[in-house]
Formats: sequence, C-alpha cells, structure tokens
Amino acid sequence: MGSKERYHWQAQNVKVSGVDDMVLLSKISEDAITDNLKKRYMDDYIFTYIGPVLISVNPFKQLPYFTDREVELYQGAAQYENPPHIYALADNMYRNMMIDNENQCVIISGESGAGKTVAAKYIMSYVSKVSGGGEKVQHVKDIILQSNPLLEAFGNAKTVRNNNSSRFGKYFEIQFSRGGAPDGGKISNFLLEKSRVVSQNPGERNFHIYYQLLGGASGEQKENLGVTTPDYYSYLNQSGTFTVEDVDDTKEFADTLAAMSVVGLSMEEQDSVLQIVAGILHLGNINFREENNYAVVESQDFLAFPAYLLGIPQDSLCSKLTSRVMDSRWGGKTESIAVTLNTEQACFTRDALSKALYTRLFDFLVHSINRAMQKDQEELNVGVLDIYGFEIFQQNGFEQFCINFVNEKLQQIFIELTLKAEQEEYVHEGISWTPIDYFNNKVVCDLIESKLNPPGIMSILDDVCATMHAKGEGADQTLLQKLQGQVGSHEHFSSWNRGFIVHHYAGKVSYDANGFCERNRDVLFNDIIELMQGSEFPFIRALFPENLEAEKRGRPSTASIKIKKQANSLVQTLMKCTPHYIRCIKPNETKRPRDWEENRVKHQVEYLGLRENIRVRRAGYAYRRVFNKFLHRYAILTKESWPQWRGEERQGVLHLLRSVHMDQDQFQLGKSKIFIKAPESLFLLEEMRERKFNGYARVIQKAWRKHIAVRKYVKMREEASDVLLNKKERRRNSINRNFVGDYIGTDHHPEIRRFVNRRERIDFADVVVKYDRRFRPVKRDLILTSKFLYMIGREKVKQGPEKGQIQEVLKRQIEIKKIQSVSMSTLQDDFFIVHEEEYDSVLQSVFKTEFLSLLVKRYQEKTDKQLPLKFNNLLEFKVKKEGWGPFTSSGSRQIQFQVGQGDEAVLKPSGKVLQVSIGPGLPKNSRKFPPVISCTRTQFSFCVIGARSRGGRAPSRGGGAPSSRGSLLRQQSSMEQPTLPRLHNQQRSSNRGPQHSDMGFMSVPEQGAAGMHRRRSKEVKPVPGAGRPKPKPRSPQCRALYAYDAQDTDELSFNADDVIEIISEDPSGWWFGRLRGREGMFPGNYVEKI
Repeated sequence: MGSKERYHWQAQNVKVSGVDDMVLLSKISEDAITDNLKKRYMDDYIFTYIGPVLISVNPFKQLPYFTDREVELYQGAAQYENPPHIYALADNMYRNMMIDNENQCVIISGESGAGKTVAAKYIMSYVSKVSGGGEKVQHVKDIILQSNPLLEAFGNAKTVRNNNSSRFGKYFEIQFSRGGAPDGGKISNFLLEKSRVVSQNPGERNFHIYYQLLGGASGEQKENLGVTTPDYYSYLNQSGTFTVEDVDDTKEFADTLAAMSVVGLSMEEQDSVLQIVAGILHLGNINFREENNYAVVESQDFLAFPAYLLGIPQDSLCSKLTSRVMDSRWGGKTESIAVTLNTEQACFTRDALSKALYTRLFDFLVHSINRAMQKDQEELNVGVLDIYGFEIFQQNGFEQFCINFVNEKLQQIFIELTLKAEQEEYVHEGISWTPIDYFNNKVVCDLIESKLNPPGIMSILDDVCATMHAKGEGADQTLLQKLQGQVGSHEHFSSWNRGFIVHHYAGKVSYDANGFCERNRDVLFNDIIELMQGSEFPFIRALFPENLEAEKRGRPSTASIKIKKQANSLVQTLMKCTPHYIRCIKPNETKRPRDWEENRVKHQVEYLGLRENIRVRRAGYAYRRVFNKFLHRYAILTKESWPQWRGEERQGVLHLLRSVHMDQDQFQLGKSKIFIKAPESLFLLEEMRERKFNGYARVIQKAWRKHIAVRKYVKMREEASDVLLNKKERRRNSINRNFVGDYIGTDHHPEIRRFVNRRERIDFADVVVKYDRRFRPVKRDLILTSKFLYMIGREKVKQGPEKGQIQEVLKRQIEIKKIQSVSMSTLQDDFFIVHEEEYDSVLQSVFKTEFLSLLVKRYQEKTDKQLPLKFNNLLEFKVKKEGWGPFTSSGSRQIQFQVGQGDEAVLKPSGKVLQVSIGPGLPKNSRKFPPVISCTRTQFSFCVIGARSRGGRAPSRGGGAPSSRGSLLRQQSSMEQPTLPRLHNQQRSSNRGPQHSDMGFMSVPEQGAAGMHRRRSKEVKPVPGAGRPKPKPRSPQCRALYAYDAQDTDELSFNADDVIEIISEDPSGWWFGRLRGREGMFPGNYVEKI
C-alpha cells in the first residue's frame, strides 16, 4: 500500500469506544475495566491493550477486519499507529524475532469458548502472509495453515461451553530461516481428552471427525466401512446431540481430507485412518451380558465389522475383551493365568482399546505433520500456544483436573513474567518503585504437583494407584481419605461427600473422585497390545510398537506423571522465549453476538489479574534493555557510537538519548539496563534508526542499480548493433553511447503520459522529426511501449476557455503487430520509414538504432516473427489521403539518398521526390564498444562527448534557442571524443515554455530502457592519466564574449566577461566547464580562451 488508506476507525469524527489501551483509564477498578471492554465490544471493537498485552473478547460472529488490507496496514507499523489488533501483536512478535535474533512465543489463555483457537489461527495466518517466499517455504506455509482443520477434526468437539472446543493442548512452533522465511515447524500435543471417545455429557458431541465421516463419506466408503447414522452408535448416541449450529459436517469432511493430502498422507494412509475411526465406532457397539458372574458378548454379530476393519480374527477379539492373562510369581517362578472378566471389566477393556486406538491415531497425525515440516537445524522460531481453557462443568472429572492444572501453570508464567519478575527487576536495578500486591498462584500449583512436604494431590494419587489391584470404588475412596489426611488443612483445598474442591486462580472447582484412579492409571493390558500387534494391516501394527518383554519391569507411568512432565517441559520452553500474551474473555454462555453477561466478564477480569496488570504497567517502564544491546541496536544514530562506542557503556547510552532529545522523565538508567517509560519514546528511537538505515540503503541501492544498468545497456548496445550490422553505414557515436530509453522524461510530463495506458511501460520516448506528404518537417513525440507506437503532436485550441493555447494531441497510434516493415537507406542518415497498412510515417531520429532494436524485440514478442527491415537508397512510402480535392488523393512519395559531403543530411524536395545527400559514415561492419568502467560514489566514469543538437545552439547556426527538453549524450572517458550529427538545421525549440530545473533525472532508471533521464554526476572529473599526475598550475580558462541563458538543466548560464574554467572541449563546438561551483555545457563560440 503506497499511502496508507483510511479505514473506518481512522476517519475523522468516528464514535469513540472506550480507550484503546487500558493503561490510560482514568480510574483503575474491575468495574471500570469491564465497562470499557463492554463499550468496545458493543461497537465491534473486540481488541484492547494493556501495554503490550492484548485482551480479546469473543464476538461470536465473523468481523470484517481480518482481510489482506489489514495485513498491509499492520505490517511494519508501530503499535500506537493503528487500533488494537491481533495482527499488531503478531507483527511485533515477528519483527522482534528478526531484530533480536531471539525466539518468540505467544501464550493465549482464557476459559473454554473465549476464542483461543481462532486467535491462534489468525496469528499463524498473519505470519504466513508477511514472511518470505519460495517453493519450499510455500509448502511449509500450506502445511501450517492446513494442519489446523486436520487437528481440529480429530482433536476438537462440541461442549456445552463451546461449539469448537480444543480437547487437547497444542504448542505450534513455526521455524524460520535467518532471513525470516518459514522453512519448518513442529507441533507438541498435550493430554488429548480420550475419555470423550467413549462417553460425553448431555448436550455435547464426540470428536468432530466421527460426524464428518458419517455425513461426508461417499456411498462406497460408507458401504466399505459399514457406517450409517450417528444414532446407531453407542459412542455417539449417549448425549443425544448430533449436529452443531452453523457447522456443515459434509463440507468439513472434504476440508479434512484435503488437509491430509497437504500434510503428505498417501491415499492408503488416509483410508487406514478412516478405517480405524470407523472401527472404533463399531467397537463401541459390542455389549456384554453376565453369565455365571462372567462377561460374554451379547451378540456375535457386532464383532464382525470391528474385527474386519482392524484386521484381527473375530474369535481373538471376543476372547481378549472377556478375559486376560495375568502373570503370577511364586518362589522365583512366573506363571501365566487366564482370568475371565466380569461385564464391568469387559466394558472397561473395550473402552481402553478404543481410547488407545484413537490416541495413537492422533499422535500419528501430529507426527505426520511434523515429518512434513521437519528441518535439519533449528534457527529461529515463533511458538503459538493454543491449549484447552479453564473449565468448570456440572460434573468435573480427572480430565478437567488435568486441564485446570495446566491453566494454573500458564497463569503462573504470566504472573512470574509480568507482575513478579518486572517488580523484582526494578528493585534489583535500583529503580525507584512502590510494590504492587497481586495473587501469586504458585501456592495452588504446589498443592497439585508438589512431590514432598507436603505431597501434592498428584503424588498422593500416584501412590494410591501403585497399590491398586482391581478396578472399583475402593481406590477412589482411599484417595479421598489420603487427601483429607495430608492436604486437608490447605487453604485452597476442601472435601465434599463425592470428591474434593480446589480453589483455583479462576474460582472453586468441585471434582468428582469417581474414576480418578482408573483414568490416572491409564493402563492398556498386554493382551490387547498383543492382539493389535497381530493385525494384518501394517498401519495398525505400527501404532503398537511396544516391546512387551522389556516393559514388564518397573512401576508403570501414570497420566498425572505424564501431564506434570509435559506441563513443566512446556513452561521451560516458554521461559526460553520472549513471551507475548493474549488474554481471551468469553462474554456470555449463550454463544451469541452482542450478548454481555456483566458478572461473567467481571469474574474473568478479576481472575486474569487485569487490574494488577494495568497498575504495574502504568507505574512501570514499557521497554528495558541491557546497555550493550541498546548501544549495539542504536549505534548508527551518531558518528561517535558507530560502529562501536569506545567509552563507558552508561555514558554511551546517555549520549544516544541526548542525540534524539529524549526528555529526562521518559527514561531511567539502572545498574546494567536502560528503562524507557512510554512506547512512543521507543518508537522515536526506532524511527530515527530506520531513517539512518534507509539513507545508507539508498546509497547502496543506487550504486548497485547503476552497476546493473551499465551491464544491461552494454548488452543492449550489442543487440542494437546487430540490427544494422553490415546493412547500413554508422555514425561515429550511434553505437558508442549509453541507451537511455526515455529522452523526454515522461514521468515529469503527465500531459504526454496520459495518452499511454497506465499499465504500459514506456520503452522509448524522444522528440523526432516527421515529414508530411510535401516533405515539410514537423516535431512529434515518438513513444514506444510493449503494445503500441504513439506519435504525439501539438495544436492550438480553437474554442473554449483555453482558446489559443497549445495542447498535446495524439496524432497516431499504431499497434506493434500491425507494423508491416521498416525501411532505411544504406547511408549514415537518421531517416526511417514505418510502413503500415493505411499509410506510412517518415521519421528522423538521432536515436534510430536504439529505437529499432527495441521495436524489433517488441514485434517478435507480439508476433513470434522477425520485423522485416529493408535497406535501399531509393525508398517509397504511402501518404495519407487528405480531403476530397484532386490534389489531395492518396498516393506515394519517394526519398532518394546519395553520397554528399559532411555528417549532416542536406534535403532537397522536388515534387514527389525528396533528395537526401550526406557524407560517408563508418563502415557497415563497425562494432566498436567502449570498455565498461565500474562506477563509485566519488568517480563517475562518464565524460561529455558533445550534445545532441536541437537546432543551432551557436550564433553561427542562426542563433535559435535550444530545446528545453534536449538530451546530453555522455561517453566513457576511454573513448575518443566524437562529433554529434545535427538535424538538417531544423530548429528544435519547445512549445512548452520555460521549465524549472528538475534534478529527478539524476536518479538511476528503475527499470531497463524505460527509466528516467540519465543520471548526471554532480562532479565530472577528468580521468587521471598513467602514473601519478604532475601538479598543474591551473586549469585552462576562457572569458565570455556574450551573455548566454542555459536552455537545459545540463548547461551553464553566464554573463559577458564571466571567466569560466574549461574542463573539456568537444569538436562539436560544445565545451564542458565550471562556473561558480556549477558544472555544465556551454557553446564554445560564445567565449575566447584566456
């Protein structure tokens, strides 16, 4: 976006909705924060800042400001420039990674249904759009974006709180190259809620994939997998809920299959995945009845399909579900005993198999995504943590306990880094500071995970499970007794008749202890593992890689051990990164837009600690950095600090701050760090640093573009010479010069540019002479683009308010592919005729070689043919029919060329024939090219070789005023200085009136032949001769005989008797000199040497 557009929020007189940054609130209280969030929410502003922390309120609808326009608006912008947005946080995170070479992470927290998963998607989408490109990078970006629908299908479900609730934790690391391109990635998943596979609460659903498969599978797939409607399956019909509002399971299934393909799953693997999903559904329909206190399968018919889909014998499946082998040790001997199960144990075994299959299938999908994105060496990464939110249900079991524990750990990180660590740092650095009280939830984390003195809930749970021999209520009752005995007096713990209560940071949660021990044991019996290892499908066998003999010894790992280990590993990973925070708030339980439940929001504001966060932020400092890093980053701001400060670091920091005139109250210096109060002060530093780098970058770009341009034009000269080689005599300088393309400077002449289509690039533009049917010369602006040849003239306005004024008129527009041929003589003249079906155009241009080479190239691009070029000294051309009189009919004219004297063409019209005589030029086989000399900032390797005549510039040529749009040809100093030809004494004055000096032509052309005016050096120095030059007493000088007013920007103006220093003399009569510090061309016959 060239200039940043104004959006609705940037327009004037827009409605003010609260404050963007709650640090600016006049009153800091929970009520004031809630009221501010409500005002913004009701006006569809869902994002609000607390300093760098982003608060996001779930709108429960799609909002219009997540498009590519917003991506452009926030890319590279400072936080205060635009309204709060998740893109601003994502851009800040990405830029910090690139600037500081440090890993970044964003911690998205909030309760279930607050919008965490959607926030994570927007961050990954933004980073994908603003980062680098390339085929491999694009492949990784596709996987990053497509992994979302795949993992959501298998890991998300409808709950009573959220229609798309994440039932697993995910930490997604997007890995970057040093250049900022995403070239790898890695997903870590935590604690999939596998109990949902076999049971759901009323009003909830199983994982989305089941309903997608049943709704979206083809007829053939349904027949092969034996699937039908959801109400047929025990694993789906318990809750009585099969659909989700505004969700199309059929479409989602197609998206899931497409995502599988993107992440690299073969068709066979995709079929195997769906086969297991269907197999689990069929397993759930196997029911048991009791015979003689033992379980038997109620109907053998229900064994057939799961056995078929899982590739195992039907009788083996039946046997393993109703019995198991136990190892018994007596006196050093081990004996295996077959034990028959009761119905409760058989149901437990069936569900354990279903949960194991689903969990391992989910792990396989995560592994497949990681394999598709894996990178040999990690460099930089941005981590996005999207984890299940804090949950309080009617009935809360072991899964909710684990989920809420992880949320406690995340809250602890937030407290550690934003409240505790920040205040401790001020004290340590000696910054004056008044402590702010806050609730530190470490006491709750210790209650859950502590190992000793006193042991935490999880440790007590593991001890009970270790001594548990059979499934039943006895173990859960033992757990409750032990909890009451060891942590019963804890201020954040209390008991109730069926379980216990933990007072979390987000509120009190009552946990039902029923099933806690079984779910914590997380046992899959060896018989079941052996059964699956015997499957005829390699895909299923690969999901069960256990070596059972090696794993029989030792205490088995429990679910609480795993989740503790994963949570602490996650915390360590996050602490190594620079953290960013998004605090998500759920405004209601109805999941409807514009519905605001005041008490619910206020409760979240309280437990998220937003009030304390604002107070610390308001009293604290937005930015801190150790002295040496600060000096390194902003060293470029002053000469004294660049490239390295050579004094005490503290003094260097003060020097930099004074150089940008930062107010004393905006910063404090600690013992080893600088603290800057307002973000605006930091943006000032960044902006000035950016300007410095931009300046140096332009110098480098300028030199590089010039180098590229020189190489390009040398190649163009070679191609151009081939067009006329061995066919036409050459002028001395027609090859040995630099091609410029746009000799008019159309970018500075909109009155000419308007005739050319906006998207057409101008390859060539010059003022040429056109000859009419009576051989009268008239000036035309000749413009060549990739599609058309334009001829623009000038006419007086005959009527209206501008009557009598001269204005530009499009005289002719020829489509390139309709040009029939171009004809020329074999002599060194500048005539050429463009032949077209209707009538021909006779033109004369000094730059004919450059023009023809470009025309030939464009004609070949359009037609895939060579442009016919004809060379003859008797040329014929068609003229345009004018009027209806006898003397105005169409017909033809001839031009006869003959060898004469001198380098200028002499024209003699006679009736319908024009005779042109000109002296001999260079041989037709001339191919002389100057050596390319590299250019530096201090030495411009071109020197003047004369000027293109726009009419007689000296008194002896008739005293005509030179054209204000004349172009100066320049030449490498290694070439001899040639004489430029003149255009048959035609005066080339401009009708456009005097023009101001425009130095824009000094810039390097942006693109090839269609660039701006040639750059002229402000210093053109004589090239030194061999060896060290001897000191010269003084450069030659001359005195002006007459006053002269410069007619072009490259000329000198002077008065009579002014003394001019002569830099070089050219045989053309135009000399190059210096007067009053300015260099330029001047006519040699206006002066006399001193």
